[in-house]
Order: sequence, then C-alpha cells, then structure tokens
Amino acid sequence: MMATEVARHSLTRETNSAWKLDDIVDLYELPFMDLLLRAQVVHRQNHEPNTVQLSTLLSIKTGGCPEDCAYCPQSSRYNTQVEKEALLPVQEVLEAARRAKENGAQRFCMGAAWRSPTARQVDLVAEMVTAIKDMGLETCVTLGMLKPGQAEMLRDAGLDYYNHNLDTSPEFYGTIISTRTYQDRLDTLERVRAAGINVCSGGIVGMGETRRDRARLIQQLANLSPYPDSVPVNNLVKVPGTPLAQGEDIDPFEFVRTVAVARITMPRAVVRLSAGREEMDDSLQALCFLAGANSIFYGDQLLTTGNPNVIRDKQLLQRLGMSATGSTSASDTAEATASPATKASTDTPCPHTAL
Repeated sequence: MMATEVARHSLTRETNSAWKLDDIVDLYELPFMDLLLRAQVVHRQNHEPNTVQLSTLLSIKTGGCPEDCAYCPQSSRYNTQVEKEALLPVQEVLEAARRAKENGAQRFCMGAAWRSPTARQVDLVAEMVTAIKDMGLETCVTLGMLKPGQAEMLRDAGLDYYNHNLDTSPEFYGTIISTRTYQDRLDTLERVRAAGINVCSGGIVGMGETRRDRARLIQQLANLSPYPDSVPVNNLVKVPGTPLAQGEDIDPFEFVRTVAVARITMPRAVVRLSAGREEMDDSLQALCFLAGANSIFYGDQLLTTGNPNVIRDKQLLQRLGMSATGSTSASDTAEATASPATKASTDTPCPHTAL
C-alpha cells in the first residue's frame, strides 16, 4: 500500500459510522509495517509529531480494595505484598505534586483503591485537585465508580480528567472481574462525560484474552460518543499472589499492534503507555511511539509496580529526538531538572487502574 493511499484511507474512516468488530480485526491482521505506517500517518494528521505528554501518578490511598479484579495486587482478596493504607494527608499529596512538576511532569494523576468513594472522600480529593491546579498542573483522578453528583463535585474543583478503564472486552470481562459489571463502568464514564470532565479510559492486554477480545475492547472505546480523550494501554504486570501471576506473556508485537489500532480508531485521543513499561526495552517503546503512543507515566514506580525512572525516560526521548509536550526541543526534556525519586512516583494503587 502506497503512503498516499494510507493517508487517503485514514482521512475518510472517522466520518463513517461506528467501527465494526471485523474492521478492527482486519486492522490487527495487516502486515506489521503497513499497520505502523497507517498509524503514524493518522498520528501526524492529528498530533504534533515527536512529542510526548508526561504524567506522574500517585497512590493517595493504597490497598484494601474489596473488588476481585484478577490482575490487581490491591485487592483485599489476594495475598500480595501490598498493605492497606489510609488516605494520604493533603499536604503530603501537594508536596508530591510540587516535586513532580519540578521533575517535568505536566499532569498529576491520583489513584485511590476504592470501589466507590463516599461524599467525604470526594470532598478531600476535590481539595487536592483545586490546590494542584493552582500549581499549574493538569489533574486526573481514578477513584472507582462514581455516584450521581460526584462527578460534578470534582468538576467544580477543577478536575481535568477522570480515569475509569473498561479493562477488556465485554465477553472476556466476567473471567477477570465479578464484583463490578461492565455496565457499571460505562455508567461512570457517562457521568464523567455529562459533567464536562475529560474521559480517560483504556484497558489491559496480556490477561489471556484473544486478539478478537482486544479488538472488541477497542471497538467499545472507539464507539463511545465521543471516544475517550485519553486512552491508556496497559500490559499486564504479573504480581505474585494475584490469579493472573502465572499467565503467558503477550507477544510484544501484539502489544504494539494494539497501540496502533487504538491510534487509528481514536485519532485525536492521547494514547498512553501505562502499566508494563518497566518490562519494555527502549526498542519496544520506540515502536510504540511509532505506532502512535504519545503519553507516558513518568517516574520510578507506577501504582504498586515499577516504572522506568526519570533519567532513563529523558535519555530515551533525547536519543529518539522527541520532547515533552510544550517543550521546544528534545534537549529541553533531557535538561529538565532530575530531582530524586519522589513519593509521587513511588507509591500507587493497582497498576492497571493506570490513567
């Protein structure tokens, strides 16, 4: 397929009706290089090339979650090394946000291991959101399922994004989670969107699902009206003690294909490399950027699992000639302050509630 044909095809698809599952499967089955070419063309039509949005994620309330998500070390049902902790004090969270900004982060994300927050808990998080916004950072939170009125409370505090992942296909979902329905997740996303907050929603691959399940997840996301503003793509982190700890690894090229298909089907979304990046070498991350990923979590640890450190991230972006969104050059990213690892990047909830 010639590059001009790829460009012409990619310009017309978004005006068509909802994505059909077979069409998404067909994307997955393209020759690898053809798929990456098409994804990169779509990416350049909708985003500044060679830039990456940087986010830092902090667990403000870790462990003790009553849900039974099979991938999650924060579930109280599994014997993992994650201990239940109380909600962090507001000042501790704000100090972590300050250090994250000094270290080059553009968005500060907060995760809490709750099934659904209480009104008091939302009030406390709203206080954090307002203070962090005053620092000049974007804000995102993932707090579980929202009740009526709670999204509006977070909106009024200045929240930019709310994360609530669909995790996988509707058909495979029941093998991973039984304590929350797929519709519960869709209802929370609808409340977030209705409140005027940007939606962050993606999923996890490598849980034993089929390629068709991965395509079905992307179909669900791409056919939301509108599709999410931010789409995290998580590669399963196998944590001892969780039911999925002994599963088979996904083929790295299949992960890259998933990033590319997400980019093609959701052209204007920010596609984020989330959990599992610690296990990716530089070459695999570069392929993900070529496939259309344009955001990463930035710091030493993602929720309760590792994440490439700040210095390594800066060096990689410099070697690739890439820069942080809003920077003028790759050297700006490389020369940004490299402060010591902060609590903002070393504590955090389930590695796959990643925003």
